[in-house]
Amino acid sequence: MKYILIFFLLIVSCDSKKINNESVFRYNEHKNIGSLDPAFSKDLADIWATNQLFNGLVEMDDSLNVKPSLAKNWQISNDALTYTFTLRDDVTFHNHVLFGKDSTRTVTSEDFLYSFNRLKDKKIASPGSWVLNKVETFYPVNDSIFEIKLKQPFPAFLGLLTMKYCSVVPKEIVEHYGNDFRSNPIGTGPFQFKRWEENLKLVFRKNPDYFEVDEDGNQLPYLEAVAITFLPDKQSEFLQFAQGNIDYVSGLDASYKDEILTSDGKLRDAYVSDVNMIRGPYLNTEYLAFYMESDASEIQSDLIRQAINYGFDKEKMMIYLRNGIGIPAHGGFIPKGLPGFDNTIGFDYQPEKSKQLVKQFMDETGNRNPEITITTTSNYLSFCEYIQREIQKTGLIVNVDVIPASSLKDAKANGKLDLFRASWVADYPDAENYLSLYYSKNFAPNGPNYTHFKNEQFDNWYEQAFMETDIKKRQKLYTKMDSLVMSQTPIIPMFYDEVVRFTRKNVKGLGINPTNLLELKRVRKTEQ
Repeated sequence: MKYILIFFLLIVSCDSKKINNESVFRYNEHKNIGSLDPAFSKDLADIWATNQLFNGLVEMDDSLNVKPSLAKNWQISNDALTYTFTLRDDVTFHNHVLFGKDSTRTVTSEDFLYSFNRLKDKKIASPGSWVLNKVETFYPVNDSIFEIKLKQPFPAFLGLLTMKYCSVVPKEIVEHYGNDFRSNPIGTGPFQFKRWEENLKLVFRKNPDYFEVDEDGNQLPYLEAVAITFLPDKQSEFLQFAQGNIDYVSGLDASYKDEILTSDGKLRDAYVSDVNMIRGPYLNTEYLAFYMESDASEIQSDLIRQAINYGFDKEKMMIYLRNGIGIPAHGGFIPKGLPGFDNTIGFDYQPEKSKQLVKQFMDETGNRNPEITITTTSNYLSFCEYIQREIQKTGLIVNVDVIPASSLKDAKANGKLDLFRASWVADYPDAENYLSLYYSKNFAPNGPNYTHFKNEQFDNWYEQAFMETDIKKRQKLYTKMDSLVMSQTPIIPMFYDEVVRFTRKNVKGLGINPTNLLELKRVRKTEQ
């Protein structure tokens, strides 16, 4: 570790000789980066990187509104099946010798045809190919008009198109590099690829031909470069941040949460003068899930499922285990920040009622020693042990089983766990994405319904929502579905996560958004 830190400092020093360090945004990616090809931007680390390099037809603003990107406008047909996009005519790809004497060329609708076909290509095996599952056809009407026809109405479709999977890529560059396009990316974004020493450092430089300007007509981005390092653990990352060697840390890790934050989620005095903290809702629900087809009588009993929902204090859990970061889940599965969220449809803390429900189960079944097992990973052991201590006060025996993340993922997909900890981060910002986990045709392992929850009324409402084009009516349907799920208790929502970002005081313009997307084109650095 010592040698990695020394190398980190050396390369930061070397880069600062070439570029004014006030114009370089520096952050660490402890999870590493697997690919700079947007067709493989599955993990947040990859998405953050490719977001600097690539654009799609549309993008999401910090309030989850879909706005133009490479498409300057679009129209949706009356039957909600045909989307017609008009492209900008001033967007060029990053410079590359393969483009010939001009070293670049303008993006046309043919590029989107190629990019979408590539996304669907089974030989490419993109993890994002599902994004186009509801698409019937897509084709260029001419150089500047691109049309997409859906198989059925899908109100969240524009949100899907904001995902990095749907970025435009140039055919001649991709086909030249083949699989090595992952490390030789050419896009249209505010920054362009400069250098990647895998596991050590990744550097992007400002795209001098970027098409976007700010409100005053100044060309974006403001920064000259982005430098990403790969120290493998969060504690080392935070140390580098505290020493001023990186500009930004995201998230709240157990290794440093008590160092930087008080128990009520405020910055400690030692950091107030040097650090900014911004926080806001994150489209991530943390929860426990029951397998509804379990043979265990305790899991089948709505009395036991309700008892656990009533049986632990979520506010206290968030204070002690998260320093107040995160929103106790008294609503349903839809997280705060999405239309359809309702904080009144879930369960509050009622320990006496929880005890009564467990006693009722004992009396009705004759089982005087009811028992459940919560399966989790080590990262969430503290949460499960907290719930274990609280629920055992009701007379219900609670075991906690810790297994590797890969094992948990496989076991929950194949119905091998009665009760397990899980989280759901939005693939796209629409409540339908969350409610898809309770649609009966989505049973795992072929879909995301890990609980095997099945309810005919829910299915009817879910299918009705696809046909509903009125946003307010669709929102009401979402809330009704979420309320129905909570009444049947296949899950125990624990908390709705929050995005937490720490930056140096000299970093300006770094916003925050519920998808935790890292947007750097409007970031500035000032002299410290």
